[in-house]
Amino acid sequence: MLAETICSAASAAGLGIAAVTAYRKRFLTATRIAAYSLVPVGLVLTGVVAWVSGIAFKPSVWLGFGVLGLSWLLFMTTRAVERRSGTTRAERKAARAAERNEAVAPGASAPSLGAGSQARPAAAAPKPKKKQEAAAPGDDFSDIEAILKKHGI
Repeated sequence: MLAETICSAASAAGLGIAAVTAYRKRFLTATRIAAYSLVPVGLVLTGVVAWVSGIAFKPSVWLGFGVLGLSWLLFMTTRAVERRSGTTRAERKAARAAERNEAVAPGASAPSLGAGSQARPAAAAPKPKKKQEAAAPGDDFSDIEAILKKHGI
């Protein structure tokens, strides 16, 4: 009852301000103020205000919000533990996809014949060591020389 009275008073005050603004020949602004001032009355007439006030003052609703907060906290805790374990969601998803698509190895021209294949998912491939990454300068130029010789340069 109090919420409806407050909304009605706010709408009446808004319509009064809109009337004064229209008197000052600012019709666009007055129309906008009138539109905003009619929103609280519309909310009262549709029952939204009664619904919100009914929710705000029920202990069972606040208990429900507490349960939702607890479930969110548990979900975020499991995500944090999952991140610390070293595997990401994308890696696990790729591993599951590789298990399902085991019949054909990626980039293979023929299907593999079961679990004896030596194809491994990209996520489980070993990372190159630092020594292998920093190849000798002669190795880099040998590839370039081979390409140039192939083209007759």
